[in-house]
Amino acid sequence: MTKVIGLTGGIGSGKTTIANYFEEMGVPVYIADDGAKRVMQSKNILAEVKSVFGGSIFDGEVLDRAKLAQIVFNDKEQLAKLNAIVHPAVKSDFESWMKKHENHDYVMYEAAILFESGRYKDCDVIITVTAPEEVRIERVIKRDKTTREQVLSRMKMQWNDEKRISESNFVINNNNLKKAKEEVVKILKILNIKQKQS
Repeated sequence: MTKVIGLTGGIGSGKTTIANYFEEMGVPVYIADDGAKRVMQSKNILAEVKSVFGGSIFDGEVLDRAKLAQIVFNDKEQLAKLNAIVHPAVKSDFESWMKKHENHDYVMYEAAILFESGRYKDCDVIITVTAPEEVRIERVIKRDKTTREQVLSRMKMQWNDEKRISESNFVINNNNLKKAKEEVVKILKILNIKQKQS
């Protein structure tokens, strides 16, 4: 039976970088954000989004993601409504993906809101990626061409590191990439996962 490693961390913690490193080492990785983008292209999901949030966030048939983000990232109730549409679809997308990787002992499920969405319950092992708050803020401003205020409001919507760490099996501090990669190698050894030889 394939086991699932849940990988999470706050916005800007660099968890995708860590996920990519696990993938280089031979662990198949499912990125929940990419899964969400995929399912958000489905006509059924778009119709549900339109019925809940109205047509003003659409430009013709095309969803205006920025407008939707403005609504949900400033209001927990609206975010919960969106998650109720997207999360079940992502879950079934992940289950289909898992079937293609049944020959692996472990696969990884990377999600920013692993705990908030309840998906942590489906994981056998949980890893939290951390980084100092200022480093995270700077990374997101640079990556998303956004403002400090917007980053902070998104951070407020997520669990804090302390809460995530208390529920995790492993913690990787991603302030120094070389050290973070060493942590990945240690975890692979502890879980007895054979590393792919480069």
